[in-house]
Amino acid sequence: MDKIGKILAVDDNEDILFSLRLLLKSHVEKIITTNSATSIPELLRNEEFDVILLDMNFTKDAISGQEGFYWLERILEIDPEAVVLFITAYGDIEKSVRAIKEGASDFILKPWQNEKLLATLNSAMQLRRSKKEIDLLKSRAKAINNMMNRTFKEFIGNSTEMQKVYTSISKVAGTDASVLILGENGTGKELVARALHRYSTRSDEAFISVDLTSISETLFESELFGHIKGSFTDAKVDRPGRFEIASGGTLFLDEIGNLPMPLQAKILTVLERREVIRVGSNKPIPIDIRLICATNMPLHQMIEEGKFRQDLLYRINTVEIDLPPLRDRYGDIPLLATHFFQIYNKKYKKQLRGFTKEAMKRLEEAEWPGNVRELQHVIERAVIMSETEWINPQDLQMRVLNKSSDELELTDYDLDKVEKTVILKVMKMHQGNISKAASELGLTRTSLYRRMEKYGL
Repeated sequence: MDKIGKILAVDDNEDILFSLRLLLKSHVEKIITTNSATSIPELLRNEEFDVILLDMNFTKDAISGQEGFYWLERILEIDPEAVVLFITAYGDIEKSVRAIKEGASDFILKPWQNEKLLATLNSAMQLRRSKKEIDLLKSRAKAINNMMNRTFKEFIGNSTEMQKVYTSISKVAGTDASVLILGENGTGKELVARALHRYSTRSDEAFISVDLTSISETLFESELFGHIKGSFTDAKVDRPGRFEIASGGTLFLDEIGNLPMPLQAKILTVLERREVIRVGSNKPIPIDIRLICATNMPLHQMIEEGKFRQDLLYRINTVEIDLPPLRDRYGDIPLLATHFFQIYNKKYKKQLRGFTKEAMKRLEEAEWPGNVRELQHVIERAVIMSETEWINPQDLQMRVLNKSSDELELTDYDLDKVEKTVILKVMKMHQGNISKAASELGLTRTSLYRRMEKYGL
């Protein structure tokens, strides 16, 4: 039979405590006894107990049970989910009913029958587990609701660069391998993390996202590992951390490259031991997570500079997925722009028809230092501000590449060489997209292929 758990027994009678130790030592993981009720707060701060056996009548008040009710209230203040069993030699219906109303889980009469006491403890232990599961489920549900309320957009893009990303996701999603997503701000790192979770074996469990840059160093351990009531000034109730809430599912640590070295060490310890210890507690809590991290920082370079732990990098990057910046996937810009246009045209109840050819060309020529996120903001503003049926270039506010240093230079005016140079230039501009290059050159795809074959391109 499985052992019951950790028990605290409080009684002013040493013979009773001795009998409990003798009976329970082979049936419980741990039993701590005390003959002083005043030691209860300190014991509860130092350890978490599954069941508390509490004497109802101490020597100060032999039969009324008032001391027992007082300490029941104190215990529930410290741990609202505590499972308390009253033990008394003067039990009656009235006291037992009051005890249950005030938060006790059951009532045991002295002298007890061993089998009945063990059965009552087993039932109490099941109740404790249920309370903890409910508490964790509530925290998880709250976190999930918070995540679901955030805007989530599907991937948009057919470029070669994005096809590589899709391939990587499909290969690694079904495993429990740790994934490190690299990419500039605005490239969609969280989108990749969510896709990895959605196509994983953990898809029915929680996806918990944590922006590490938004957590102050003083609250870092509390937010990630949880805390117990009273562990610091604002810790008014026990609270599980993000690791604990994500257990069974996926934990996404965004911007992990921004963590100071001491906090990196704490994350590493948790990952190595696969357990967390809440702030103010010394009880380890096992965790089972699939870890996904992301950063826009050059972690390999930071290791050489002594700013990131190499052993932590080994833990988080079983697989790396590199997200291309928007400037490396210009072929996807029309798709993305149209996607965002449709969203905001509907959201703001506009009747716009789309982009003019000049407006789309302006989008394709922009720098996009903020990547997809910047493009999204530009389109949203354009939809709001446009005063005509079509979005025009003047509706778009962003930087355009300086072409002056990239003008076509000819050193030879042989027509074949000029044609070859122009084709190379346009192909580079459109990143090898034959259809776009042919359109730019005023050729059909077949004609462009024929010329490329002629010049060995």
